[in-house]
Amino acid sequence: MSSPTLPLAAPGVAPGRGPDWWELGLEADLQAVLPELIQLRRHLHRHPELSGHEQQTAALVAGELRRWGWDVREGVGRTGVVAERGPRQRADGTPAPLVALRVDMDALPVEERTGLDYASTVQGLMHACGHDLHTAVGLGVARVLSALAERSPELLSARVRLLFQPAEETAEGAAWMKADGATEGVDALFGVHVFPSIPVGHVGVRSGSFTAAAGELEIEVLGESGHGARPHQSTDAIWIAARVVSGLQEAISRRLDALHPVVVSFGRIEGGKAFNVIADHVRLLGTVRCLDLELHDRLPAWIEETVQALCRGHGGEARVRYRCISPPVHNDTALTELVAGAAVDLLGSGRVQWLEQPSLGAEDFAELLEGVRGTMFRLGVAGPGGCTPLHSNTFAPDERSLEVGVKVLALSLLRWMHRHPQGL
Repeated sequence: MSSPTLPLAAPGVAPGRGPDWWELGLEADLQAVLPELIQLRRHLHRHPELSGHEQQTAALVAGELRRWGWDVREGVGRTGVVAERGPRQRADGTPAPLVALRVDMDALPVEERTGLDYASTVQGLMHACGHDLHTAVGLGVARVLSALAERSPELLSARVRLLFQPAEETAEGAAWMKADGATEGVDALFGVHVFPSIPVGHVGVRSGSFTAAAGELEIEVLGESGHGARPHQSTDAIWIAARVVSGLQEAISRRLDALHPVVVSFGRIEGGKAFNVIADHVRLLGTVRCLDLELHDRLPAWIEETVQALCRGHGGEARVRYRCISPPVHNDTALTELVAGAAVDLLGSGRVQWLEQPSLGAEDFAELLEGVRGTMFRLGVAGPGGCTPLHSNTFAPDERSLEVGVKVLALSLLRWMHRHPQGL
C-alpha cells in the first residue's frame, strides 16, 4: 500500500532537548495510522479542488478531526478548518500557551500527466504543489497528538490549534483565515512545504528571510488596429507587448542593483482578433518577486515608469496595475532551531540541511506571521529518480515524506510546549 519506511536516527536524545519521540510511544501511534494517512492523501489527490472551493476537502478534514477528538470549527476563512485540543488554562488559572500548525489544502488548474493510479479524476485540476500531502501531514499530526493526549493528557501542556487553510495558491486564504481570528492568541506558528530538490528523508531549514515578497502585475498595451499587410498604418500592440516583455528584463539587469534580485515573469498574454488584423489591445498578466522589502515597495512605481516609456517609445500607451499579494516569510531564529533540533534527533544530522539562500517563491504563510512568531521548513520529497518541479503536471512527491513531516512537526510542537516556560 505504501512505500517502505525510511531508516531514521537511532532512538535517544541529548539531555535537555525535551520530549523524545520513541520514549513517548509516538512511533507506534504513527505506524498504526500511517496506512490510513496514505489512503487519505491519495483520496485528496484524486479529488483536487481549486482555491476557495475546497468544500469536500474541508468536510473530509473536519470529519477526521472530530473522529479523533478535536474541537472543530468549519467555514473559517470561507472554506478553512480550525481544530483545537489541549488545556485552555494552567493550574494557576492563567491562560495556557497556544501553539499552532498551518497546512494548506488547495490545488492548481493543471492537467495531471503523472500516470499514477491515484491521479486526479477532475479534468484540468491537480495537486501540483503538494498541498494534498500537506493536508495529510496535518491530519497525521492531529492523530499522533490525539493518541498522546488520550494516553498521557498531562504531556499536552499547551493548547494546540491546527489551521487547514484554503486558497494559498491565490494568496488569499491566509488573509481570510486571519480576518476570522485564526491566529488570535497564538504564541508560535509552524508551517511546512514540500521541496522537490531535497531528497525524501531530509529537511531544509533557514532562519530569517525564507521566501520572497510577491506581486501580481497586469499590463494593458494600447495601440491602433489596421490591416496586417500595412502595419505602418497602425500601431501594433502585439509588437509593443513583445518589447515590454523583453524591455522589462533588460531594464532589471541594467537599472536595478544586481545584489537585490527581482524576478518578473509573465504567465498569460491575451490579444488580437484575427490573423490578418493588427491588434490594438494586448493584456499581459505576470508575477513579481523580490527579497528586499524596501525595493519591493518601490517596484510598482518603477515598473509603471518603465512600461510607459517603452510603450510611448513605440507609439502606444499602457495601463499598469500592481497588487501586492504576499509579504516575505521571516523565520524566527529560536523556533527554526527548535525544528532543526527535532529533525536532527529524528533523522540524523546529515539529513538536516541549513539552506544558504532564501527562495524567490512566495507563501501567504507570511500573512499569518504578522504579530506572531513562526517558522516554516522544507520537506524533502525527491525519490531515487528525482522529482519534477512544483506546479509541473508530472509532479509526484515520494509518499515516504508524509511520515517524516508528521514526525518533525509533532515533535516540534511537543518540544515547544516543554520549553515554553523558559521563554521560547
